[in-house]
Amino acid sequence: MTVDTPSVSKPPWDLEAELRNRGAILKGHFLLSSGLHSDTYFEKFRILEDPTFLRTLISSDLARLQDVEATLVVGPTLGGALVAYQVAQLLGLKAYYAERGTDLPRIFRRGFRFTPKDRVLVVDDVLTTGHSVQETLEAVRREGAKPVAVWVLIDRSGGTVDLGVPLWALYQTTVESYPPERCPLCQKGLPLVEPGGKKRS
Repeated sequence: MTVDTPSVSKPPWDLEAELRNRGAILKGHFLLSSGLHSDTYFEKFRILEDPTFLRTLISSDLARLQDVEATLVVGPTLGGALVAYQVAQLLGLKAYYAERGTDLPRIFRRGFRFTPKDRVLVVDDVLTTGHSVQETLEAVRREGAKPVAVWVLIDRSGGTVDLGVPLWALYQTTVESYPPERCPLCQKGLPLVEPGGKKRS
């Protein structure tokens, strides 16, 4: 299957500078949700805490989101759900939320209903390995609907993640991530911080 090359929208301002000014780009030694370590962490809640800023970011790429001709917007909880709500509001669609399950990684609770005719736009905040997004895509397919594209605020993989559908990002960069056993930051003895400010070692 041929998949569109990951692409990045260009907001009409210096987005990286804006993210740094808001404290959304942090430097140190971080434990990511994927279990990997990195010297850079994107604190998504410096974006998500400001609905007006989030809406402005999404609006800057609204034409491309409209071109998808989606019928539903889906995001994984928690951050992706907030993005999904704003995207769906701007597109005039409903937003569904993929939650963590017990027997399956992501499931839809709360009576959400899909149809085989649904074209689903999956959105998220920060993409590293694409794991949570891939789980969400699989959950959508189990419901019998068709995922047509993925859109994220920040892609820190440099566009290297293959999700099987077009992947678009508002801000894309390449940030090194390391397995704990091969982490140079651990080898230097730098304290490991779990996002939220908790030191792990």
